Amino acid sequence: MAPSSFGLTLANRAVVLGAIRAHDLLELATAAEASRAFDAVWVGDSLLAKPRLESVALLSALAGVTATLRLGVGCLATFVHRHPVLFAHQWASLDVLSNGRAWLAVCLGGPNEQSPAQALEHRVMGIQAGERAGRLEEGIVILRKLFHARNVSHHGRFYQFDGVTLDPRPVQNPCPIWIASNPTGLTWRGGASAPSDVVERNFRRVARLADGWMTNKVSPDEFRRQWARVTALAREEGRDPAPLGSALYHNIHIKEDRRAALEESKAFLDAYYSARFTPAFVEGWTVAGPPRQCIADLKAYFDAGVGHLALRLTSWDQHGQLKRFLTEVAPAFGA
Repeated sequence: MAPSSFGLTLANRAVVLGAIRAHDLLELATAAEASRAFDAVWVGDSLLAKPRLESVALLSALAGVTATLRLGVGCLATFVHRHPVLFAHQWASLDVLSNGRAWLAVCLGGPNEQSPAQALEHRVMGIQAGERAGRLEEGIVILRKLFHARNVSHHGRFYQFDGVTLDPRPVQNPCPIWIASNPTGLTWRGGASAPSDVVERNFRRVARLADGWMTNKVSPDEFRRQWARVTALAREEGRDPAPLGSALYHNIHIKEDRRAALEESKAFLDAYYSARFTPAFVEGWTVAGPPRQCIADLKAYFDAGVGHLALRLTSWDQHGQLKRFLTEVAPAFGA
């Protein structure tokens, strides 16, 4: 991955909403690859909370219509619901099908308090919300064993097995596993920010277990401070932070009238997430406005140390926004 690169986030939930066709996602991915402005394509993941095309199945289809783009899921919110042995087999198969292009970013998924649908998702899958962190950490440990060792045994809190050998093996060795999180953006009981010890545990989890960190909804200055904390904790954990990667999951809408761009982005995000976001929230999560402003705002993130920007086009005119990005924004970054 280039030191500073772009990824295109596909709106796989929009297919369920009836806003675009499944084939549109394949067309957008092939256009992104042909442009050479992107080095990755991303999809989202959810089961019942925010239904969409299943992420691994979609990435497998994308593997068949692309040749060079990395294939990312950001984030795999259902990671804690999936048995790690079965998922390791699925993900290794994707890596083989794509000739070593699979890019996994796992996360905890939403807490029960986020919505009744989220609570139902955990309940249907037999997962207690308080188990999510433990299952995520144990799942990562199991995946690393199964990807790169034979005759594997594991006896943990949630999973126990002996003598397991995974075939096929991933093409990538090691096969990257990132963690996606935004601990400072968590809302706690009563709407308060997450306690400092919860934030610290989230950062330390990345520093201890992950090959990279993906976050969202942060300013360039916030990213700079948080990334510095992650790398400092990696040193405390006895790891060299230099190989750690960083990525930001962000939105973009290119339009001469910035206010109109933000209003359209809010309408898109409200529909996409079945939510009612505040204008300030949308503004903090979206690069919006004329090309010159979008270029400056994107550069500010790269200058803050972001290695990869995964961009979602916050408009139902996905093809039109992609064309504007490729012709009016991407050239400023040498693409």
